[in-house]
Order: sequence, then structure tokens, then C-alpha cells
Amino acid sequence: MGLNEQERTKFLAEPHIAGLAVDAGPGRGPLSVPVWYDYEPGGEVLFLTGVESRKAALIAKAGRLTVLVQRTSPTYRYVSIEGPVVGSGPTTLEHLTRIAARYLPPEAVPGYVEGSDLHTLVTFRVLPQRWLSADLGAL
Repeated sequence: MGLNEQERTKFLAEPHIAGLAVDAGPGRGPLSVPVWYDYEPGGEVLFLTGVESRKAALIAKAGRLTVLVQRTSPTYRYVSIEGPVVGSGPTTLEHLTRIAARYLPPEAVPGYVEGSDLHTLVTFRVLPQRWLSADLGAL
């Protein structure tokens, strides 16, 4: 059963590992990779990656992507969004800290942030336009 708007935005706001998919060009399937991300209901999905990575180049070229987050137990649930990249720019200390804090224990965040080189990262912002969702426990 599909999730309503409130359920799906709440689920997307939880700190799941996202699967990001972006067009990889003619003759290839989409590039599909895991990413940490940030999202607040009603806003944009933010994630960061290496500025010189293949992922960053493909995202910049395609201008659109899909993000899928899921939970496998108890009861399988997923939310998938597709939409345009509405912005990109240098990763700030605030972006890096906020995303790291979603996934790491509090005591690990300062070391992770201090060990990261902001100059090698880019932050992308994606506007969710199309949503797919399901909760198979709601059947």
C-alpha cells in the first residue's frame, strides 16, 4: 500500500542510506550508488560527493536523478523520489556536519568532519517531483 504525503516525507526525513541513480549515458545502465543525505519535509534532498567523482560529473550532465530509501524490517517500506538538481555548490562545514550527524554516533562526528577536506566535496540539492512509496506491512 502506498504512503500518504505525511508518511512518505516523514520516512524520507529519517536517516536511511539512500540509493542514488543517475543516467550514465548511451549503452549503459544508470549509475546506482549509496549516499548519505539530508532532508526535511517539504524541502530538498541534499547530499554530497567528491567534486571530481564520476557521480558528480554524471549528475551535473543529467540534471535529474532518483533517490530510493528503504527499510527491510519490521515490514518492508520504501520511498523513491525523482526530480531535478536545483543547485550545487561547495560543501560547507554546516552541510558536512549535519549529514554526518544523521549517520554517525555523536562522539564520532567531530573526528569525521575534521578529517574531511571540504575543498574536495560538492553538495547537490534535488527537488522531489515524483514520488513512489509502499509499506508492505500495511497490506
